[in-house]
Amino acid sequence: MPDMSVSLAMTHLVPLAKEVDENKVTPGVLGFIVFAVMALAVWRLMKSMNRHMGKVDFKEAPDPRAAESGDTEPVDTAEAKAKRG
Repeated sequence: MPDMSVSLAMTHLVPLAKEVDENKVTPGVLGFIVFAVMALAVWRLMKSMNRHMGKVDFKEAPDPRAAESGDTEPVDTAEAKAKRG
């Protein structure tokens, strides 16, 4: 069934794009629709990414070596620096 709606949409949109002067290159209505759909898709992906990033907990676990030695301050090791970037 989706193939029928695609072919129906193309039947209506292609003649709109053909009404443009043949000597002038323009994206036309079909180009605008494709761009608008892509813009909406990117907007939805950004919104979804923002929501998922809000759920991420960025608190670091305490260093187990510091707990063994009785130190309460975090140890700044090369591994910790690499994890932070």
